[in-house]
This record gives sequence, structure tokens and C-alpha cells, in this order.
Amino acid sequence: MTGISTNRVDWRALWASGDLARFCFISLGILLHATNETMVATVMPAMVGELAGVQLVGWSLAIYELGAIVAGAAAGRMVSYVALRTNMVVAALLYGAGALICATSPSMQLFLAGRLIEGLGGGALVSLAFVSVERLFSRAIWPQLFGIMSAIWGVAAFSGPLLGAIMTELLSWRWAFGIFTCGGTAMALASLIVLNTPEATRPQATAGKAPPFPFAALGCLAVAVVLIASAGVDIALLRSSLLMALGLVGLMLFFYVDALKPRSRLFPARLFSWRTPVGAGMTMVAAFSVATCSFGVYGPLILTSLHNIPLLTTGYIIAAESIAWSILSILVANAPPHRERLIIVGGALMIAAGIAGFAYTIPLGSIPLILLCALLQGGGFGIAWPFLTRVIVASAPEDEQTIASAAVPTMQRIGYAVGAALAGIVANASGFSEGLNHDAAANVASWLFLAFVPLGIVGCLAALRTSSTANRLQEAVG
Repeated sequence: MTGISTNRVDWRALWASGDLARFCFISLGILLHATNETMVATVMPAMVGELAGVQLVGWSLAIYELGAIVAGAAAGRMVSYVALRTNMVVAALLYGAGALICATSPSMQLFLAGRLIEGLGGGALVSLAFVSVERLFSRAIWPQLFGIMSAIWGVAAFSGPLLGAIMTELLSWRWAFGIFTCGGTAMALASLIVLNTPEATRPQATAGKAPPFPFAALGCLAVAVVLIASAGVDIALLRSSLLMALGLVGLMLFFYVDALKPRSRLFPARLFSWRTPVGAGMTMVAAFSVATCSFGVYGPLILTSLHNIPLLTTGYIIAAESIAWSILSILVANAPPHRERLIIVGGALMIAAGIAGFAYTIPLGSIPLILLCALLQGGGFGIAWPFLTRVIVASAPEDEQTIASAAVPTMQRIGYAVGAALAGIVANASGFSEGLNHDAAANVASWLFLAFVPLGIVGCLAALRTSSTANRLQEAVG
């Protein structure tokens, strides 16, 4: 392993050793995945106009996130048995193949199949990027490298909407996915050359010690998300209610099965118990993740259909949300611990205000007010999330702190998948089941965001509970 032994990074030495170039290459996987996430919303109006299938729009995010969850959980375990380089090549090829299917899809159904494969490849690339830092670089420079990787998400938030809008307006939405096909293929080929160190070309020497893959739990999750998403297609009271109920039972079964498998568990014990900061905090993560994905999925489609707002404008409103998240995270990073409760609650109130604000501003069509709601929502996440994560991890039992730290982003992805599926039900029930037109968009705009306001309230209550239980725990320890 090559690296620098001091806490201060000598970037010239890192470049001369070849490690900096290797790190930049590894980070390309994060850029591909994150740019794809932010790009899709801006191409959705053009894509739906060509492929139809507006009833399945919610699936585009739900199925992508589902693939990313499964692949992210698998990739960290696979490197114990298969070389890191081989894992990276397979993940990049999966990603490129999924993008190719999306680019050439003659129907929405085939497009969704491509999105699932893309999600599998993208989720694996992100997980492998973090594994690569751990295996290929000195521990002394991990914080700096992880910081750069976090900044890449901000770059993706800016470049994704730009890429989608430019490709759609100058060529076709299909070319946007064509670029990712080329990117995935190039990364797979380059992996064979760049990842040429012994650490990357052989499995970890932990055969038999890696935790087992949670097949049963993730199987329940996959079935649950598909059932919930299916409830929104061809809305019928009895059928949709039954599918929705079965999907919710599947979610409960997922968390139950996960708790039964200590060695492969994805979440800490007493996951949603409000008697502990961990349970209340994870409830806050789940509630806000479900409640806030509607704009990213349906916002550009509604604004374009209802108010004729350009794709580039809608894309950058979405990007502004992510940029606000990144900037405010940096600004509050050094806040003193005694401000923690105020910051978490303040961030939760900002997120809830953004959710409620969209219910008013989207039907109105005021770009400044919509932008304000996006900034509130993204900024609220940026303020609250670092401190919320710290409370969850610090409050978890010592033997569960590693699980707790990984559980926050996992719960976010699950929330996005479930939220996209639920948004599809609301959107189709309020108009999109009849097709994409001005009247349907107006009706969906009135109900879609309003439907998630109760979850925003739950998130605020969970934030209050998280901060109060954390304070009591600190006083007891003190």
C-alpha cells in the first residue's frame, strides 16, 4: 500500500506515486452514479413524451434506488472473495449496460429494466469507491480523500441537470444515457490498467469471516417496494389497497428479518423506538427521506407540463437543493456540541417548511418561491444531517456503532425508493393515470406534495424526540 504517513497530505508525492491518479479514477464511479441521479429528472418530460407511460414515472427512481441498495450491500462483501479490480470491472459493465438499455428503450417497461441494471452497477461503484480508499491508501489521508469524495456529489448536483438539459435540447434524451454507456464501458476497460496493485488484484484474506449477505431481508425489501409501486398503476380501490397493504407488511417483514440476523444486520436494534436517540433519529431519517423525493421525481414533469418552464431551469432548481445541502453542511460543521439540539430541530423545521411550501408554490408556478422551497429543503438536510448522524452513532451501543453509521445512508435510500413508489400512487390517483396533459398536471400538483406534509410533521416530532432523548442520555452519562 502506498501512502503518506503524516496527517498532512503531500499532494505532489501522492501524484508522483500514482496514487492520486488512481484515486481520481476510483472517484469517477461516484461521479457517474450521482450525475445520473440528478440528470434523470430533467430528461423525464421529453422521455415521457416519446415513450408515454407517465403512470410509471415513480418507478424510475424507486427501482434505481432498489438496485443501488442491493448492490451496495453486496459489493462490500464481494471483495472478500473476488478481487477488487474484478468487482470494479463487473460493476462498471453493469452500469454501462443499464445505460445502453435506457438509451435504446422503445418502451417505458424496458427503460425501467435498464434503470434497475444501472442502479445495480452504480450502487456497486459507489460502495467499491469507499472500499478502494480503505484498501489502497494510507489511513492517515482517509479524511481528506473522503472529503473530496463528498465534494464530488456537489459537482454531480451541478453537472447532472446541465447534461440532461443540453442533450435533450440539442440532440435527444437518449444521448444523455449514451454518454453514461460510454463512461461505464471506459471505466471497465481502464480498471484493468489502473487497478494493477496487489491489493486490487487479489481478494481480501478474510475468506469465511465476511458477514453473510442478507438475502432474505433484501428480498423482502425488493418485493415490498415493487408491491407499493404496483399499487399506483391502473388505480382500483380494492386492488390498489391490497397491494399497498401487502407492501407495507413486506416492509415490516424486512425490518423484522434484518433484526433476526445479527451477523448480516443492516440496522441497529430497536430501530424505530422513540425511547432512544437511535430509534427517534432513524424515524426522522425515514420520514424525511420518504417525504422529500416527490419534487425530484415529478417536479420537472409538472412544471414543464403545467407552466412551460424550461428543462434547464427545473434542473437547476433541483441542483440548488443539493448545493444548499453541501454548503450548509460545511458552514455548520464546526458548531459547538451544545447547539446540537437547536441545529437538528431547526433543520427539521426547514425541511418541513420546504415540503409544505411545494404544495403551494408548484401549482402557482412561481420560480423564485419554488427555488426558495428547494433551498429550505436542501439546506435543512445540510444543517441537520451531520449532527443527526453523530447523535445516532454516538448513542448506539458500542458494538452497534459501525452498523449505525452505515444505517443512515441505507435508510435514506430505502426512504427514497418507498417515497418514489408512494408518489407514483398519489400522482396516478390524482390525474396521471389518465395520461399527461395540462389538467392532469394541475390536479397532481395540488395533491402530490400536500400528501407528504403529515410525514414532514412526523419528521419534526422525531427531531424533537431525538434531541431531548440525546440530552437526557448526556446528562445521565455526565
